[in-house]
Amino acid sequence: MILNEAHEALRTVVRNVPADGWELRTPCAEWNVTQVLQHAAGDQIGYAAFITGGPMPSENPFAPSGTLSEAAEVVAEQAMKASADAWATVSPDAQEVPVPVPPNTMTYTLGIGACALDAAVHAWDIAMATGQPSPLTPAMARELLDIAKQHIEPLRAYGVYAAELSREDGDDDVAVLLRYLGRDPRWTA
Repeated sequence: MILNEAHEALRTVVRNVPADGWELRTPCAEWNVTQVLQHAAGDQIGYAAFITGGPMPSENPFAPSGTLSEAAEVVAEQAMKASADAWATVSPDAQEVPVPVPPNTMTYTLGIGACALDAAVHAWDIAMATGQPSPLTPAMARELLDIAKQHIEPLRAYGVYAAELSREDGDDDVAVLLRYLGRDPRWTA
């Protein structure tokens, strides 16, 4: 399932951030690695909260403080567990699942895909910032691109995603996804 793959990507890159890597700049120009993790964790908690009615993130995912209250792996694991547990309560046939992104309800397939997209792209952000290999596979990128094309455009108006970048000769599936999300697949720290 795409959410499991995305969570494993995020888990792996967080586990492999070097001790001195948490303040490094990221493809999210205004945030360092810690802030991207806080944002990604907050988004996962947001999905869980909308589904279950449970608590929202303790801080605004779009204004991350850069200070973790617990170890990074704990922050990531707790958020991913909350998200996975919440999605496990939803029928795959559900047509209207509450989600924290406009229009605030999606089908199960689109909603869980949007949640996975968020975790996967931020795993990529962290990996690039800390010199790790991309956690995105071509198969994952193809599936996430289909999901992204169904819900990203309205979010661009809120600044959630940058404008789509033009494709270039030689782009593979991962590069196509990243460019669609407004990220330069050749970004380096």
